[in-house]
Amino acid sequence: MIDDTPAIQTTAKSGDASPQPDAAVEAAPKKKAGAGARKTAALNSLQTRIGHKFAKRAGLVTALTHVSALNPAKRNRADSYQRMEFLGDHVLGLVISDMLYKAFPKADEGELSKRLADLVRRETCADVARSLGLAEDIKLGAVGNASAAARLRESVLGDICEAVIGAIYLDGGFPAASAFVERHWTERMLKNRRPMRDAKTALQEWAQSKALPTPVYKEIERTGPHHDPHFRVAVTLPGLEPAEGVGGNKRAAEKNAALAMLAREVGGKYEG
Repeated sequence: MIDDTPAIQTTAKSGDASPQPDAAVEAAPKKKAGAGARKTAALNSLQTRIGHKFAKRAGLVTALTHVSALNPAKRNRADSYQRMEFLGDHVLGLVISDMLYKAFPKADEGELSKRLADLVRRETCADVARSLGLAEDIKLGAVGNASAAARLRESVLGDICEAVIGAIYLDGGFPAASAFVERHWTERMLKNRRPMRDAKTALQEWAQSKALPTPVYKEIERTGPHHDPHFRVAVTLPGLEPAEGVGGNKRAAEKNAALAMLAREVGGKYEG
């Protein structure tokens, strides 16, 4: 029988008819597969830290994507974390409000509002994000050197945390989002169970306990341009040295004056 199979061209040593694979072609799919495996492993680790397994992981990826990472030619801000941050912010506020309502049955609306503001502020959300190690999971584009990227990650941590809450809500509904918030905010909420009072209220209550009249606040000085004023206010009580406070508005200056008198006369720490 005549073998009409074409002769195999080879650059191998004489007598070796085995075809030699192209090293570059063979390495490419392996490299791609390796990158995919690392990405999957990273997402799995992140979901474990968050405590929610996503049915659609794309939502989690979007929640971690900064606008700088989007393709400039097709940039759509909806593909970044920003829309989910908006949603997560409101979900967080609702869950925390419900938690506070149940945990502090004797607190009035003013105290509940103060506690809510403290728990949903950007710094608190950023602290939760750090505890979950989210900083290194943020997807950034070209933002300068490593130092600039680190600063950007730090500045958006609170927003990213809210975006993750939004992503959980979209993927698992309100129960899943509520469970996440309860896990990471309950201890923070219960850390200070004492009634929260602003400085002016605290000073007035202290004065009443000493049979003193209501503190009197008087503007001493106003400086600066109309669009950026600076106030200096004094608070007085009979038999005590006045205390002064400064601020960008009269309310802030009065609060600081009350804080100054409390610090001097009582030594306590007050909120607001």
